[in-house]
Amino acid sequence: MTTPSYFSRRSVLGLAGLGAGAALLGGCGDDGSGDSGNSGGGSATIDWWHISNVDPMLTTWANLAKDFQTANSGVEIKITPLENEAFKAKLTTVTQAGTPPDIFHSWGGGVLKQQVEAGLVKEIDLGDAAANINKNGLDIYKVDGKQYGVPFDLGMVGFWYNKELFDKAKIAAPPATWGEFIDAVGKLKTAGVTPIALAGSESWTAHFYWAYLAIRVAGVDGLAAAAADGSFDQPDFVAAGARFKELIDLDPFQKGFLGAKYSATDGQAAIMGNGQAAMELMGQWAPTTEAAYSTTKKGIGEKLGFFPFPAVDGGKGSLEDAFGGGNGFALGKDAPPQATEFIKFLLSADSQRKGASSDSILPVTAGAEDALKDANLKSVHAAIAKAPKFQLYLDQAYAPAVGTQVNDSVAELVAKKATPEKVAQDIAKVAKNQ
Repeated sequence: MTTPSYFSRRSVLGLAGLGAGAALLGGCGDDGSGDSGNSGGGSATIDWWHISNVDPMLTTWANLAKDFQTANSGVEIKITPLENEAFKAKLTTVTQAGTPPDIFHSWGGGVLKQQVEAGLVKEIDLGDAAANINKNGLDIYKVDGKQYGVPFDLGMVGFWYNKELFDKAKIAAPPATWGEFIDAVGKLKTAGVTPIALAGSESWTAHFYWAYLAIRVAGVDGLAAAAADGSFDQPDFVAAGARFKELIDLDPFQKGFLGAKYSATDGQAAIMGNGQAAMELMGQWAPTTEAAYSTTKKGIGEKLGFFPFPAVDGGKGSLEDAFGGGNGFALGKDAPPQATEFIKFLLSADSQRKGASSDSILPVTAGAEDALKDANLKSVHAAIAKAPKFQLYLDQAYAPAVGTQVNDSVAELVAKKATPEKVAQDIAKVAKNQ
């Protein structure tokens, strides 16, 4: 993946101060084809901001815009590609002024809800087109049951592992249960292998563990209930923290992990890319990032594998329930009707294939997945496609204050400065005051 969909939007919480939202747009071709459809006729200028400021998606988006303009005379699309931080800064300025662009990048979740409440985005009626889009992806962009956007990319977090190091530790197969996972960590340590790479100085990386354990123990529905009433201090969430503490107490991370960054020459991705650790828990962008920060700029190649986060015995969640997020677009409140049609065109199967063919996106439109080339990304896409339930990143799904508390509290647990009970209580305290 050329643009890591999670850490490329990591500081989206900073947008919360806008009180404004990034709605998503909706659309995909009604029949899943590449037909741009009827823009409704007439002239229109569409102001489109996105964060794919490098190739291949920079050129892919530009070419698709040209195709749409050719098929819809009178429509002009003005594209503003922005680096992630520059995008957020510029969006802050225009949303505070009440003048969002016609189409702009969005990640859904709690920030989207605030933006909807500020009246800066439009509700989208997808009609029959919704049947072509991954339902879990659509749900990320719903507020109070109404559709305020559509993703163009949807990924998930899972364990990336070094097959060679697993063989060295005589681990026959990726662990499917938490007990098997803990056992695998022990075998790796016995074999002299660092079990897990972790960027301890960036709290979002550790939050993945607590969040996934909460999903496995309490279930996605349990998380939703806690988000509604703030009851993160109930036993299931304490139990999730206790499971994580069980892992932490094994000291499975690399030396100096508390000071490590994610994307740095000596960071989490580089450690995996250089074959210095057996696993990392990360999103679908991991292979590309590992390669980029490795000494050879190639990563570990075919030695890299992927497996879902293990199940927890007695938990309410399913092994197939997924945790992650993606990228989407929002429609500004004054966007012309042609903007909706353009989004439908971008989400058509043919358009999605053009992004998937470079392994730049994990497509959300049915039929476009055949363009993916990377074997690991195909595995991730298949896992997403069959996931019965899907949980958005907690620091994106919840109100910014709650998301920040989750990250901060989990970081304290990882540093052995807080108990599982305190983590649950501190998150609940903030959540109940929202």
